[in-house]
Order: sequence, then C-alpha cells, then structure tokens
Amino acid sequence: MAKGKVTTGYTRNGLPYGCFGRGKRSLVVFEGLSFDHKPPSRIMLNRSIGFLKVLEDDYRIYLVNRKPGLPKGYTLAEMAHDYACMVRDELDGRADIMGISTGGAIAQEFATIHPALVRRLVLAMTGCYLKPEAKKLQMEVARLAGQGKRRQAASLLGSAIQPAGVKKSLFSGLFWLMGPMIIPGDASDGIIEIEAEDRLNIGCNLKYIQADTLIIGGEDDFFYPIKETAAGISGARLVLYPGTGHNAMFVKGREFGQEIKAFLLAE
Repeated sequence: MAKGKVTTGYTRNGLPYGCFGRGKRSLVVFEGLSFDHKPPSRIMLNRSIGFLKVLEDDYRIYLVNRKPGLPKGYTLAEMAHDYACMVRDELDGRADIMGISTGGAIAQEFATIHPALVRRLVLAMTGCYLKPEAKKLQMEVARLAGQGKRRQAASLLGSAIQPAGVKKSLFSGLFWLMGPMIIPGDASDGIIEIEAEDRLNIGCNLKYIQADTLIIGGEDDFFYPIKETAAGISGARLVLYPGTGHNAMFVKGREFGQEIKAFLLAE
C-alpha cells in the first residue's frame, strides 16, 4: 500500500479498500453494509471521507470493505478474521479500528477475537445486536435484492435512515431512483452480509473488549441499541446526538470528526 497519497485496490488477502492521509498512524475503517464489494472510485472515496478528513494529518486511513465472492453462510467472525489478516500482515500488527454500522458489528467481533491488534476502538452508529424491527427490515431488503427488485430494496433501506426534517417518502424515493447504483445485479455478497448480521448477538461477549472504546451515534438509532452496547464495554465513552438516528454521522459530520479525533489522539 503506497504511503502519502490517495490509493484504491485490494489487500493481499483480497479486501477492497480506499486509502488517504499523510499521518504515521494507521486507522482501519470497517465500512457499513454494502452490496458491491469492490474498491471505491476516486469520486466515491472523496465523498466517503467526509468527517475523517480532520484525521488526515495524523493518520493513514484505510476504508475497507468485505472481500467479494463470499461463500454462503460466511460469518461476521470470519469477516473479522479477514480484517485481522490485513492488520497483521500489512499494518505492522496493530492499528486503531473504527466500525460503521454493520462494519461496527464486525469490529466488535474483531476486538474480542483479536484484542492484540487493536489500539483504540471506535464504534459508530452500531451495536451488539440488531433491534427486532431492523432485523425484519434488513431481511426484507435481502429478499427483495435476491429477487432482483433493486429499487424496492434500496427504497426500503432509505426509509430507515432519512435525515431529520426530510419526509420518509422523499428519502425512500431518492433511494428508489438510485437503486441500481446501490444494489448491483448480483447482490449475493450483500445478502450474505445481511444474513450474517441477522445472527449477531455479541452482548455477552462485550466484556472481553479490552481496548479503549468510543461509541458514537444518534440517540434515536433505528437499527442498534447503542446505549446498551456502551454499558456492556468496560470504561467505554458514549457520545449520542439528540434528534438524530442512523444518519448521525452525516447530520453531525463535523462534531463526529472532532469527537473521534480527540479520542484517538488523547494521551
């Protein structure tokens, strides 16, 4: 992986990534649910970095997705192992870890199974299990995607993450229009990822997370029990933004970035 410039590609063990930043430290970001497991385009990478730009002087930041061609039944623990191979083999064996949404579910597995690889842990808009209505919604998204109903599947996802002040119908309509961009013709990787998260319940194992942890998100998150997750991790710092849900990272981008920077760089 080249240092000091924006790069995209695949890790040695096949994980698609985009990378930017000039710092000496490494931050590995486990991205959220995705149906298209491939490196981001430069345009998408520039759009994705958002609040993370505040870290680019201190960190080399890797936005990493799951490997393509996941076999049926692949688990979050196996996905965590894939990330562990990357950190161990390509990043000197230790890094700061951030997991976003579904990526945060994997990051919790990572931190319990591979504690020596984690310096500090950030869990953004995520939790130790999916709330019942969120499980139901995601499995319906998987069903629609599997039937090739990409617009309907994307619209359903959009209905759960609309920004405050925006009508649900408008946001879900936007996702309907973008359906073919969000969900590719072969949606199998995303479906397998949803099925893996459907089996998630790491609550009893949170006590094994040893790394200093920041949990950050919206107070009204539709998908995850954020407060409950924070209560299960010893010494975890919890930051919640009132009036936001599973969109807090975008609605409160500047504050998100500053909170994460202060946590990661604190002595």
